[in-house]
Amino acid sequence: MEAYTAMRHFADSWGLLAMAAFFVGAVMFTLRPGSKQTAKEAADIPLKDD
Repeated sequence: MEAYTAMRHFADSWGLLAMAAFFVGAVMFTLRPGSKQTAKEAADIPLKDD
C-alpha cells in the first residue's frame, strides 16, 4: 500500500475522530467554570495603561 493511500485511510477513520475530540476538548477548556476570571484578565490587557 502506498503512503498516500495509507494516510488517506487513516484520515478518513481516525483523523476525523481526533479532530472532533480536539474541538470538544477546546470548547470544554474554554467554558470550564474557573476560566471566567482568567478570560476577563486577558481581555483587559490591551486596556491597561502601564
